[in-house]
Amino acid sequence: MSSDLIIALSTFALVSSITPGPNNLMLMSSGATFGFKRTIPMMLGVAAGFIFMLIMVGIGLVQLFDSYPLTYQILKVFSISYIFYLAFKIATSLAPEDRSNKHAKPFSFLQAALFQWVNPKAWTMALTAMSVYSPTRDLNAILLVTIVFGLVNIPCASVWIILGQKLRILLKNDSHLRLFNLAMAALLIMSVYPVLLN
Repeated sequence: MSSDLIIALSTFALVSSITPGPNNLMLMSSGATFGFKRTIPMMLGVAAGFIFMLIMVGIGLVQLFDSYPLTYQILKVFSISYIFYLAFKIATSLAPEDRSNKHAKPFSFLQAALFQWVNPKAWTMALTAMSVYSPTRDLNAILLVTIVFGLVNIPCASVWIILGQKLRILLKNDSHLRLFNLAMAALLIMSVYPVLLN
């Protein structure tokens, strides 16, 4: 892969990883509710889950969708339904004084990793990255795409967690937290709007 193509790939990875989407909005919400340290397993799960998805798409998972288009439509419906469920959970999440409640906890590593498989933005990123930057499905190209996204993903995710953590100061008031949660839920739903149009 030429240096120009690597720069283009890195730019695509950065822009797609740093912009709002289900992962980043969930990470920001978790950072605001639980802080940076407790959100680390979730962040690592997002990164690992997406890297695994990239590899699977690279070695031929996309061919399943080409051969059986209905499978992609089923995945799309399930993904959007789950996003709406998560939006509801965020909109009705606990108040600041209840954060120590044993039932209140961020996504685990495994939950965040599995979430990638129902995340419409993650699917779009993975399919686009492999289609554009590894069209021949060459193993070296697949590994390069995976490495670039792996290097970019965690720093981008960290920005959203830190942003959420900084917002904690403003969210000690119940009404502020409710407004924040409603805004995050609305943004989460809006993040899948492009998928609804396709």
